[in-house]
Amino acid sequence: MGLLGILVALGLLIWLAYRGWSVLLLAPAAAVLAAGLAGEPLLAHWTQTFMGSAARFIMQFFPIFLLGALFGKLMEDSGSVTAIANFMTLRLGPQRAVLAVVLAGALVTYGGVSLFVAFFVLAPMAHALFRTAAIPKRLMPAAIALGTSTFTMSALPGTPAIQNAIPMPFFGTTPFAAPGLGVIASVIMLGFGLWWLGRAEAKARTKGEGYGEDAATGAAAEHAAEDLTVRERATTSGSFDPAEIKHGDRSVGGPPIGLAVLPLIIVVGVNLLMSLFILPRLDASYLADEAWGGTSLAAVGGVWAVVTALFAAIVVLIAVNYRRLPTLRATMDAGANASALPVLSVASLVGFGSVVAALPAFAIVRDWVLGIEGGPLVSLAVATNVLASLTGSASGGLTIALEALGDAYMKVAAQQGIDPALMHRVAVIGAGTLDSLPHNGAVVTLLAVCGSTHRESYFDIVMVAIVGAILGLVAVIALGTAFGSF
Repeated sequence: MGLLGILVALGLLIWLAYRGWSVLLLAPAAAVLAAGLAGEPLLAHWTQTFMGSAARFIMQFFPIFLLGALFGKLMEDSGSVTAIANFMTLRLGPQRAVLAVVLAGALVTYGGVSLFVAFFVLAPMAHALFRTAAIPKRLMPAAIALGTSTFTMSALPGTPAIQNAIPMPFFGTTPFAAPGLGVIASVIMLGFGLWWLGRAEAKARTKGEGYGEDAATGAAAEHAAEDLTVRERATTSGSFDPAEIKHGDRSVGGPPIGLAVLPLIIVVGVNLLMSLFILPRLDASYLADEAWGGTSLAAVGGVWAVVTALFAAIVVLIAVNYRRLPTLRATMDAGANASALPVLSVASLVGFGSVVAALPAFAIVRDWVLGIEGGPLVSLAVATNVLASLTGSASGGLTIALEALGDAYMKVAAQQGIDPALMHRVAVIGAGTLDSLPHNGAVVTLLAVCGSTHRESYFDIVMVAIVGAILGLVAVIALGTAFGSF
């Protein structure tokens, strides 16, 4: 009955979340239902297990959600993201429209801008380029997804994406875990995605398909920002609340391209310095005291590096764009508010996962996952894939998997001599594959912003965001198994 209860609770959570119900309500309700069907104490699981795990997630990662959303909003309202998009447009032109959109998205998201902020800025750029180049607008969502939601989220070393930060406390790693393998996976994802989109573009030209009916880009983006169903799904899969996009005032003119990319360079540079040079030299033995939670630098250092990088970039961004931020307080308020619902939504999913993991029947699931043939890297990839697909959230699925199985994987890694950095990279890339199923919040938001539908554009998203990511994941597992982490 316990295993059946887990399946029933998970099924209801997925079904009702897909219909637009708030995860803040669904997650505790589903957790209590699973506990009740297993004959476990209901209130204890809600107030102790569920809330304890959700609170730990917020404690660990809210600084990244907060500063990440604030940085993204400042980049948008200062005109910096638009300036980068326009620069790519001028440099590459309509003849390389797909490449321009992909590279613009990759640059801003690797630099720390939320992919949801990128969606709203890149969509008008993509519409203009694709219209001029007579490329079918149905390919737009896939081009934006390739640049914003694939290799810069999960594979590229040092990415400040929350998905790359989540494994750090579990494995004691840094944002630059397994850098060589991450670069190889990134090249595979980007190369395959560009090949597929180029093939689709050529095939469309052969058929004489053209751009298609003109789309009201601004209206589609405005509707997406106000759509409550889009908002509910988006906040479980990202770190920015789309409802805050319209708040604050955007700069009339953007900064020069040098100043526009400077904050992105600061994020990457400070992250690298903190991770590899500054933090390893600190005497952080005081963290072992109960006053600091009895933790270690290995557990918190990765988060510290990302938080410091984002903070430094925000200071520089405000300093060089102060006159371009007409309502600085409103912009900062909107950025801060944009972090609240996403962190609570993902924390609620984590709370649900912790209750499920605490049930006696979960031992069956754990033993099955750990016993998957192919070794711990394959079983870890399967676990993160499955949970990310079920929850529609890479961050939620990844955290649930590591909360439930992280200790077990660390023991296996120690026994078999597997570098935790390799486990980190496999877990992150694994969570970034099947999370792009139709109910994923990022997919729903992207299609709405582009004025497209699942029927028109989803197959190409599958190819660039799922198939390409799986190819990169297979390569990392194969190379990691043969040569270890590098």
